[in-house]
Amino acid sequence: MQRRIRKRRRLSPKREKRWSTKKKAGDAKKAAKPAKAAKAAKPAKSAEKKKKSEEHAAASKKKRPNFLKFGINHITALVEQKKAQLVIIANDVDPIELVVWLPALCRKMQVPYCIVKNKARLGALVRKKTATAIAITRVNKEHQAAFNTLTAAIKGNYKDRFDEFRRIWGGGKLGNKSTHALLKKKRKVKKETKSRK
Repeated sequence: MQRRIRKRRRLSPKREKRWSTKKKAGDAKKAAKPAKAAKAAKPAKSAEKKKKSEEHAAASKKKRPNFLKFGINHITALVEQKKAQLVIIANDVDPIELVVWLPALCRKMQVPYCIVKNKARLGALVRKKTATAIAITRVNKEHQAAFNTLTAAIKGNYKDRFDEFRRIWGGGKLGNKSTHALLKKKRKVKKETKSRK
């Protein structure tokens, strides 16, 4: 019985609400915003890198390049060091356990995060086949205002709605012992209220 309940909790659709990809009004526009912000920080191609490195060698003052960082271990380190300004996670990662803990870490370290559709889309941004997650570490000054509005919207949709997600986590299914304990408490309270009257 307990195994069945655990399985029901695990497979509950409410638990994975954040990872769903159901179409809603305006989803295409919302999905395009993180991609636009990420394209501004896209890493350079090898020819561009060579040209930039020559320019950097010529210039005495070095300017750090804007980068999209990828790779779970690397992103974890950036979030822990609070160097990541935004974390974008793919929803179709298999197995999901690879990234399911990342939103909790982002909330703990107060780093905005969002979950977008299709890991291939994230992979294209970093010139790979797929990417489970990417992190934006730095943004140009000309893109900063748009980036700030994007992170504010993302915080409202994900980070600030954590309590709402937590209330429905696991689908609200109780095991036999918990169900009987609650019934016992209700009966006791009901009996006490009757005896007072």
